[in-house]
Amino acid sequence: MIKACIFDLDGVLVDTARYHFQSWKKLTAQLGFTIEDSIEERLKGVSRMDSLNIILDQGGYKATEDEKRILASQKNDWYLESITDMNHEEVLNGVQEFIENLKENGIKMAVGSASKNAKPIIEKVGIGNYFESIVDGNMVIKTKPDPEVFLKAASDLDVEPGEAIVFEDSYKGIEAANTGGFYSVGIGLESNLSNARLVIPNFIGHNFESITAALKS
Repeated sequence: MIKACIFDLDGVLVDTARYHFQSWKKLTAQLGFTIEDSIEERLKGVSRMDSLNIILDQGGYKATEDEKRILASQKNDWYLESITDMNHEEVLNGVQEFIENLKENGIKMAVGSASKNAKPIIEKVGIGNYFESIVDGNMVIKTKPDPEVFLKAASDLDVEPGEAIVFEDSYKGIEAANTGGFYSVGIGLESNLSNARLVIPNFIGHNFESITAALKS
């Protein structure tokens, strides 16, 4: 019996991925190299420092650990500036209706995100009152594909992994959900989320009943 749903943030509930990528592009321009748009998929569900390492590796840029911390901080400052005016319009299509349906069905909800800015973003876009727990990158040690963030969210909701669905838009996030023993639903393209138990392009037209029925089929 499904008692809870746990959501990744970027690319699942809200459209903040573009702000992240714009900030990474600004950083690489400052460092003297460019990154291809195709790398964006590799950054989904990845921590800030791991994302930086991927980007520096692609650009062939060598940096000390101290330099990396400075670069990551600079990128985050630009990112925070870019999301200052975020509002409910940033909530992805179909999300509001879906979480309202979950609430009507008595389903517990949490956010499990690698983002260290998850809490302020959720509040800015006006959906904070739907979630009993928001577990972000400040609250876990291990990053996806380790399931720690989802396991902590499930613990906060007082449910077992097998009683919860995780919604993710990244391969690593789905891997984390699977490893943790959750039902995994990918949001996006099947070609990018082949490890998910179920893949949907977005939440438009979906509700708790349709998702649970599809998971059982």
